[in-house]
Amino acid sequence: MIKVVIFDADGVLVHGERRFSKTLSEKHGISLETTLPFFTGPFQECLVGNLDLKKIILPYLNTWGWDKGVDVLLDYWFSLESKTDKEIIKYIKELRQKGIVCLLATNNEKYRFQYMMDKMGLVNVFDKTYSSAHLGHKKPEQAFFLKIYKELSNIKKEEILFVDDSVENIEGAKKFGIRVELFESIKDLKKKLSFLNKK
Repeated sequence: MIKVVIFDADGVLVHGERRFSKTLSEKHGISLETTLPFFTGPFQECLVGNLDLKKIILPYLNTWGWDKGVDVLLDYWFSLESKTDKEIIKYIKELRQKGIVCLLATNNEKYRFQYMMDKMGLVNVFDKTYSSAHLGHKKPEQAFFLKIYKELSNIKKEEILFVDDSVENIEGAKKFGIRVELFESIKDLKKKLSFLNKK
């Protein structure tokens, strides 16, 4: 019996208009080659809480030719990737009404995670939310799943279901020993999880 469902954010619950780096390139003339060293380098450390995004990105703004300040940049960035899927949110609420604990587990640095909670209202959708920045590990690392699991009282691994659109993350969760479903669409997910309607 499934008692806990863990949902990914980006690609499942949240859909951006386009990738931020692509928008910088197309609308602001800041090439992907210019921004790539940041996103593949220091930004990865922000994702696990080792570096502060607002501080580490400052030197890059001059290189990129961005003169509107870091707060404007981050707000612009986060707003581009802030569209939530209302149908999935409705489904999560239905699961919670059935007594199933629903969690959010996302690879995100602390400022965007806070934006998701406050500005996008995701804090009100789930029983509890987790980000890689606060856990100190990213999916698909085993430590990511372990830290969440340790907070679940009297729950067995086979009673947990993990939903993500990344095959790599799904494989990580499967290796940890919890049930998994690869997200493709809400229609597909509802069909796969139809057995939960019997609760």
